[in-house]
Amino acid sequence: MEERKATVTHVERRAREDLISELPNSLISQILSYLPTKEAVRTSVLSNRWKSLWLLISGLDVGSYMFPDYKAFVSFVDRLLGFCREEKSCLHKLKLSIHNDVTDHSCVTRWIDFVATRKLRNLDVECLLVRPEFLKLMMPLSLYVCETLLHLRLRRVSLRSLESVSLPRLKTMCLEHNVYANDACLQLLISSCPLLEDLSIVRGVDDYVKVLRVHSQSLASLSIKYTLFSSDIENSAVLIEAPRLKYLNFEDDMNSNKTISNSGSLTKVNLLGSFFMSGSLTKMRDFFTSISGVKDMNISWGTFRFIEILMAVVPLPQFCNLSCLEAELQVFGSLAKFLELFPSLRSLVLELKQFGENHQLVLLSSVPECLRSSLEFVELKTPVRGADAETKLIKYLLENSAVLKKFKLRLGCKSVDEESTILMELMTLRRCSASCEVFCST
Repeated sequence: MEERKATVTHVERRAREDLISELPNSLISQILSYLPTKEAVRTSVLSNRWKSLWLLISGLDVGSYMFPDYKAFVSFVDRLLGFCREEKSCLHKLKLSIHNDVTDHSCVTRWIDFVATRKLRNLDVECLLVRPEFLKLMMPLSLYVCETLLHLRLRRVSLRSLESVSLPRLKTMCLEHNVYANDACLQLLISSCPLLEDLSIVRGVDDYVKVLRVHSQSLASLSIKYTLFSSDIENSAVLIEAPRLKYLNFEDDMNSNKTISNSGSLTKVNLLGSFFMSGSLTKMRDFFTSISGVKDMNISWGTFRFIEILMAVVPLPQFCNLSCLEAELQVFGSLAKFLELFPSLRSLVLELKQFGENHQLVLLSSVPECLRSSLEFVELKTPVRGADAETKLIKYLLENSAVLKKFKLRLGCKSVDEESTILMELMTLRRCSASCEVFCST
């Protein structure tokens, strides 16, 4: 009896342990899709039931770092795609990560060529931890005419000179640290995507693109970022013509010429990191005119400093629709004049860069229109430590903001006694708005 009971318990336990095998193939393949591809393939040894289930996975994610050497990686992916060919499975998503400094990447080009003709929807290819001389991974021509592709990310690869591009369904494209044949190559790639909505470009100094032209009738979001500065800044340019563009991000952008056409749809602009323009004052003013209709803007201290200098020599347009502004400030002498550009501002978030006891704040006598009629929310992101200039800034904003409802700041004192002293001082400051509440956190 005891032996029979033990046998039944063992059978029941085996049944419970294998409940997952009773699930339908579609659900098992979905579960396997959350595993690294190498681990998903290993499930094929569990039983005859599992032998081919991994082939139902629609996405593969493999990297050379998972293998002892590059040869083993190549052998694995070759066998993987060989099985897919035999079983006529559909790969909708492929991610390849190359981490080896090898001179021959022809196998990767061959793999991409294979999946590009099999209803691929999402492709992500990156070459990491490689020296510049190994940046020779060439994309096959079949990729540029993949009619099913929806999402594309290419990092540290080479794009050859292109005569024909047709990506009729592509919606998002991310291009990072790539090498292009010339300006026309990148321009053609962007303009040949009639449904492209989101474009992100990260550039270095050696991409062989002098003038970045972004012409798109469908683009809604554009981000351009530099990680290194070119030695030929004066001849560089960004020309944007995207009538449906709503979001624009420039980060550490050092192009001397920035031109935006048909910018009526822009609602949010970020001008972050270093900011540079050269040439005629008219062109500089035209750039700010082209973005003056936005409702939300975030600027770095470098941009603030550039605007401050430019305002001294040429009148800038007012941003009459802007309601939310986030800015990094390092020099405060022209803050009032700067805020005059935003007569309808409702929310102001400030970060004080490199600002301490030794910094001086020029007393601001004028009161911009937004403080008198629209500003309702102010936040200081930088911890307040009691510097005289910090107190002057807070006092200026509280005493001149007629409709302010909330002033938010946080303290960064070294001791509880210092914190209490600063808090008492802040609470005794006169407020122009009777409904203004000051919120302090630590």
